[in-house]
Amino acid sequence: MYTTLLVTHSLIRWLVLISLLYSLYRAYSGWLGNKAFTKSDNSIRHITATIAHVQLIVGLWLYFISPIINYFLHHYEEAKKQDEIRFFGMEHSVMMLIAIIIITIGSAKAKRKITDRGKFKTMAIWYSVALFIILVCIPWKFSPLASRPYFRIF
Repeated sequence: MYTTLLVTHSLIRWLVLISLLYSLYRAYSGWLGNKAFTKSDNSIRHITATIAHVQLIVGLWLYFISPIINYFLHHYEEAKKQDEIRFFGMEHSVMMLIAIIIITIGSAKAKRKITDRGKFKTMAIWYSVALFIILVCIPWKFSPLASRPYFRIF
């Protein structure tokens, strides 16, 4: 179960990034180009938030069965001194939750804006902040805190 969730979480990360980047492309081009906010733009906004929520659910499930987190929770004083364990126990978990909250707020605010330009601008700003947090807190292969492969396979 743990390995399956880990692989799933790793793969969904790419869907989150692709959908966020595409949403941002549409948001910035719509905002700066004074375009109409179409049904397609609204669907992209919604799909991006939904993918992020699916990732959150998988991540939370993974959090509660992870041996790393189990060690972190039961040996906090020792674990907080170990970069990788602390990263997953605190930084990654908290910052990703914050990023998904930001995506959710941005999506909800954009949905409720009256003007097309306001919808695009709201999406662009909130999703940009969330993307920055996500990019910083993903355990990239080159990360000094926790290095993980770009693609996990069973």
